[in-house]
Amino acid sequence: MVTKKRSKSSASASTELATEPVQADRFSKARSARSASMLEDYTELIADLIAANGEARTTDIARRLGVAHPTASKTIARLKREGLATARPYRGIFLTEAGLAMANSVRQRHRLVVDLLIAVGAPREAAEADAEGIEHYVSDATLRAFEAFLHGRGQR
Repeated sequence: MVTKKRSKSSASASTELATEPVQADRFSKARSARSASMLEDYTELIADLIAANGEARTTDIARRLGVAHPTASKTIARLKREGLATARPYRGIFLTEAGLAMANSVRQRHRLVVDLLIAVGAPREAAEADAEGIEHYVSDATLRAFEAFLHGRGQR
């Protein structure tokens, strides 16, 4: 068996390694986005449940997100600590102004990402599923580029 040793120059030709501070900043932003994405998913779902049913109950939230009731309760407590939601005994969960603003922002990002994915040929169902992850990690600069691309094609 013959093995071919990759030269350092061929490896670097295909991938440029960012400087340490730049790379560290990128990973830091990704970790931050992961932390925020859960809160964004919850606020968006709570807004949707309130619009559809007049209220959002912890049981409904847990079931729709596919998590255990205690997991949903813990995250809802975090939403309340961060000023994004309030709860009333026997009345469900409600969003504060900040929580509603977050939900609306996430919904807009989601729609934009879905529209872009469909424009580049992704099937609608795949675009909807993939947008659930992408919407949390895409930068504002990239979102503006998505918007400009779609606008240039007359799709927005």
